[in-house]
Amino acid sequence: MSDAILLAGTRKGLFIGRSDEHRTPWQWDAPVFPMEEVYSVAIDERGSSPRLLAGSTSMHYGPQVLWSDDLGRTWDRSHAGTVRFPEGLGASVERVWQIAPSPAEGDVVWAGTQPSALFRSEDRGETFELVRSLWDHPHRPEWGEGFGGQAIHTIVPHPTEGDVVTIAMSTGGVYRSTDGGASWTPHNRGITTEFLPGEPPEFGQCVHKVAVDAEDPDRLYAQNHGGVFRSDDAGRSWTSISAGLPADFGFPIVAHPHRGGTVYVYPLVGGDQRFPPEGRPAVWRSTDAGQTWEETGPGMPVEAWTAVLRDGFSTDREDPAGLYVGTRHGSIWASSDDGGSWSEIRANLPDVLTVRAAVLTSA
Repeated sequence: MSDAILLAGTRKGLFIGRSDEHRTPWQWDAPVFPMEEVYSVAIDERGSSPRLLAGSTSMHYGPQVLWSDDLGRTWDRSHAGTVRFPEGLGASVERVWQIAPSPAEGDVVWAGTQPSALFRSEDRGETFELVRSLWDHPHRPEWGEGFGGQAIHTIVPHPTEGDVVTIAMSTGGVYRSTDGGASWTPHNRGITTEFLPGEPPEFGQCVHKVAVDAEDPDRLYAQNHGGVFRSDDAGRSWTSISAGLPADFGFPIVAHPHRGGTVYVYPLVGGDQRFPPEGRPAVWRSTDAGQTWEETGPGMPVEAWTAVLRDGFSTDREDPAGLYVGTRHGSIWASSDDGGSWSEIRANLPDVLTVRAAVLTSA
C-alpha cells in the first residue's frame, strides 16, 4: 500500500496534502507554522523511514530547519537554531532557501541560505555546520543581490558520488565542488548575462534554477534570468536551448525523475511583466534535452496572470511521474501522467514558495 504526500511552503505556513498511490483526490491538513514563511521543504526518502524537513522563518525565532518523522503530524524544533553562522563572522541567516538530502551520503543534508552560504548536516538535518570554504571564497564579496535577495537557492548533490555537489545563487552563478565541499569552482561558461555589458564574466550570472538529468549526471539544465541552457560536461560549459519556447525567462526548471533528456519549464515574459505569455499559463516540455519543445496539457486555466517561483515546481518519482506547480496566486496544479493533462488540486493558498511530493510505501 502506498500513500502520496505533498508539501507546499507558503508565505503563511506549510500546507500538507495527502492522497493514495493514484494521487487523486487530495485531502489537506490545517496549516502548520501559520504566520511563518516556509521557503524550503524536502522529503527525505532515504533509510527505513521518511523524514520531512521544512525551512521556516518566524518573526519571533528567525530562520529554522524543522523535521517530522511521522509524515507531518508532529514536528521537532529541538535543534531549530542550528542553521547559524559562527560567532565573529558578522553575519546572520535571514532565510533557508533550500534543503537537499544527499542521495549518495547516508545522513547528509545540505542547506542553502540568504546571505549566500552553504551548511552541511550529518544527522539528517538536525544540526548544521557552515561550509567555510564557500563562505571564504574570494569571489564572495562580488556576488550580487537579485530581487529575491542574495541567496543560495539551488543545491544539486550528485546522485552517486558523495563528494560532488553543484550549487547556484542569484547573483553569482553556478559553482561546483568535487571534493566534498573543500573547494569550489565557478561553472558558468556559455551562460549569458544580458543585464551586464560586454562578454559574460567568469561568475556573476543570475541563474534561477538548475536540474540534473535522470540518466546522465553530467548533464545539467539551467533556467537563467534570460535564457534556458544545457551542459553536457557537468557545468564546465553551457549551450542555449531556448529556441522553440514562447519566452526564455522563468524561474523553475525540472528534470523528469526517470527519463533522460526530458525537462520542463514554466515560461514567463521577462522585464517588468513576469507573467506567462498573453496571460495563458503553460508548462513546456522537451524530450530531447532541449532541442525541441512542446506545450503540455490540457487542463491549465485559460487565463491566469501568475508566476511560479524557482522552487515552486517539482516532481514525484512515480512512473508515470507526477508534476506539481505552485503559483503566486495560491493554486497548485498537478499532473499524474508526465504532463499529459493537468488539474487544480488546491486553490486559495497564500503565495506558494516551494513544493515537494512523494509516493511512500506503507509498512
